[in-house]
Amino acid sequence: MKTDLKREIVLGDKVTVELKGGSLKIKGPKGEVERNLLDPKILVQVQEGKVILLAKGASKRIKMQLGTFTSHVKNMVKGVKELHQYKLKICSGHFPMNVAINGNEIVIKNFFGETVPRRASLPKGVEVKVSGNDITISSVDIEAAGLAASTIENLCRITNRDIRIFQDGCYITQKPE
Repeated sequence: MKTDLKREIVLGDKVTVELKGGSLKIKGPKGEVERNLLDPKILVQVQEGKVILLAKGASKRIKMQLGTFTSHVKNMVKGVKELHQYKLKICSGHFPMNVAINGNEIVIKNFFGETVPRRASLPKGVEVKVSGNDITISSVDIEAAGLAASTIENLCRITNRDIRIFQDGCYITQKPE
């Protein structure tokens, strides 16, 4: 059954929104994030500190897309108010691992006694801190923070070993709520 749907997301104070075409830019005290919200059946409007998403005669697929857009906008608003934060744990039982950040690149040395360090580049807009056995990733964009966390976790992936015995690596312990 096709129905008309309307979703309102309240922005709160110190948050501003700019809508140009299908691009939605949200600015807040922690930074700014921009995303394209393009669907011909969903209308995006900005009014009085609110983002309004409208779908007229929405089918099941459009209802799902509207829910996705709503979640994206809520995550953007939350990110500019308080940063999205991932936490990872460095576990090294066989060889002492060394994790360092060089600009926008992470370098893991001595992973399983390897002589060549493992390297990966991190997305823009992500702040990574290493303190002891903990890695903290912060960003206004939840997708960039999640991409950085998964990149670090996959950088330490173990192949051709029994993972019940060889549990060395960097593992995600906390995700944003």
